[in-house]
Amino acid sequence: MPKTLLVLAAGIGSRYGGLKQMDPVGPSGEFILDYSVFDAIRAGFNRVVFVIRREIATDFKAIISSRMEGHIEIAYAIQDLTDVPQGFTVPPERKKPWGTGHATLAGAEAVNSPFAVINADDFYGAESYRRLARFLDETAADPRHYAMVGYILRNTLSDHGHVARGLCTTDAQGTLTGVEELTNIVKTETGARCDDRQLTADEIVSMNLWGFKPSFFAHLRNEFQSFLAQQGNDPKAEYFVPTVVNTLIARGEARCTVLTTPSKWVGVTYPEEKAGVVAAIRALVDQGAYPAALWA
Repeated sequence: MPKTLLVLAAGIGSRYGGLKQMDPVGPSGEFILDYSVFDAIRAGFNRVVFVIRREIATDFKAIISSRMEGHIEIAYAIQDLTDVPQGFTVPPERKKPWGTGHATLAGAEAVNSPFAVINADDFYGAESYRRLARFLDETAADPRHYAMVGYILRNTLSDHGHVARGLCTTDAQGTLTGVEELTNIVKTETGARCDDRQLTADEIVSMNLWGFKPSFFAHLRNEFQSFLAQQGNDPKAEYFVPTVVNTLIARGEARCTVLTTPSKWVGVTYPEEKAGVVAAIRALVDQGAYPAALWA
């Protein structure tokens, strides 16, 4: 069954200090997103759509096309700060796009099959893509059944600063009942802490690896209007995918299965983390999980 990988690659990367989506980490100059697409292809995805900013579009397309053409069908979508519904305007103080919900919505015209949503700068692990691809195949006939790949919090923490994670709650059947956005999680000797809240680090969290059906885009459009009506004048307010999913769950308009994964997250939230990412990928190459030259 056709499946699309929607890659959110328009992030500014302010904490990292550069365009981390195009920072080499593999032994042959691969980016993290190269490994994401490679894993998705092996899991059965046949198309990738990159959501990017207009100002990086020319360079991004040239680099990505030269690597991946012939391996998977490629398309691009632009996330533009000014892309808001009729009747709304962008506050003069706002400089950044509207968040993951807005970025995902930017890909609506380019996606017409069940799809996964990922961040371009997160390494999710091959098993995570296999589990999500299997879910999308098995639930293709149910347009209201979505999925989120859930990670053990301790497998996603940084040694170099705080991170933002979506803390998940589920029912006895493993169905998502809610995602709480925590934006200041730090690793501790006994687990983790978010401000004054102690965490065990065994909690299941969202790393923005979702499985949706095309029906999700209509919900994104509707909820974006509600978001702008309530928070559109706040130059720092963000429109998050988990917020929309929470709303749909509460209304009974969708259900979302949590697919837990043993994979360890690897990413470059901070510049100091790059050496660890390079070492982790080198180890996977040495183990035979990836070829040394990914697209050779």
